Amino acid sequence: MAIEEHSPLKPWAGVPGELSDIFRPHLAELADEMIEEILAGIPEYDRPQDEEYARLVRLAVEGALRQFVDLIVDPDASWEPVAAVYREIGWAEAREGRNLDVLQGTLRLGARVAWRRLAAESEQMNVSRRHLASIAEAIFAFLDEIARAATEGYTKAREQEAGELEHRRRRLLDLLLAEPPASPQAIADLARLAQWRVPRTVAAVVLYERGQHPFSQPSLPPDVLADVNRREPCLVVPDPEGPGRGRLLDSALRSWVAAMGPTVRTEDASKSLRWAREALPLARRGILPSDQLIRCSEHMPTLVVFKDEELVRAVADVRLAPLRTVRPRHRGRLARTLLACLQSGFNATEVASRLHVHPQTVRYRLHQLEELFGESLYKPENRLEMEMALTVWLTPAVDRPAGTPDLDGPRRTA
Repeated sequence: MAIEEHSPLKPWAGVPGELSDIFRPHLAELADEMIEEILAGIPEYDRPQDEEYARLVRLAVEGALRQFVDLIVDPDASWEPVAAVYREIGWAEAREGRNLDVLQGTLRLGARVAWRRLAAESEQMNVSRRHLASIAEAIFAFLDEIARAATEGYTKAREQEAGELEHRRRRLLDLLLAEPPASPQAIADLARLAQWRVPRTVAAVVLYERGQHPFSQPSLPPDVLADVNRREPCLVVPDPEGPGRGRLLDSALRSWVAAMGPTVRTEDASKSLRWAREALPLARRGILPSDQLIRCSEHMPTLVVFKDEELVRAVADVRLAPLRTVRPRHRGRLARTLLACLQSGFNATEVASRLHVHPQTVRYRLHQLEELFGESLYKPENRLEMEMALTVWLTPAVDRPAGTPDLDGPRRTA
């Protein structure tokens, strides 16, 4: 673990070197006392059945005591050997999933035991009060330094774990959205490594950022699998119908144009992705509203109509041919009136409200439509087809500039 060497303060330089000869014979006994109190006071370290772990605890305690006495003899000795040991201890603590507070509490407890023992026997060792104060300062400075080293190791391990976890979650996202679908066992195995609970239902989201700069990382709930750096930024949202879920997503994706596919079983996530992919281009063309998260389940008629736009335009060319006989400016008004009539059951009052015109204007246009289409205008079997055709016919084609009415419909080709 390559970490820049830290140069600690050296209060132990003020402790007479000859005191090391007084301390050394008592180190083993002091280590026993420290270990006993640590195991009694910190339950996380009490593992009577794990002999290897007990050996490592003893090595760490005895090593720290020896290092402290060595520094009294040679204050300029390299700090790196003991720092490396405690960086590894901090690393191991993080890997075992313990809180850093536990380790720091253990170090403080060990320092208190050492100081208490020293204070109790200082008279027998003929240690003066002045030297006792110097030793106290050195002990707690030593504690600060090994705690610093342990924190460095702990932080480094956490950063590495976070990177590994993020990588596993990206792999899991790919696996969930794969076609053909991956096996449930493969998903479960990778989900366990990624610390992700496999839900009953999910929804896929595809998105692109509204602006170019600056790039804004969405602040998503922790159980949402996300990769916004891939060629097609996307998410997998667990339990998308859960309480408050929609509100959280709307807020998190405010800087993005995003389309969420229908809610499906987890093993069918790729199906949800397919529908989300259908919706996003329609949002970019202005056919679907893009001011908030687009939920495919709320726009299924539009998605179905535009699923094969070329086919619908070909049908529209035949079904709406009578409109070609009307001058272009009036043709658009009649087309929009006919669509509103089909959607409102030919209720003139409701159509007038939709189009912001007088009901009499609607009746006048409807009379013209009756002359153009005849009895076929009211045939139930024609209504759905005409509504689909008009929906696409009144929308700019993909290869036309946005905002240009396509009221002439597609031209036939031989």
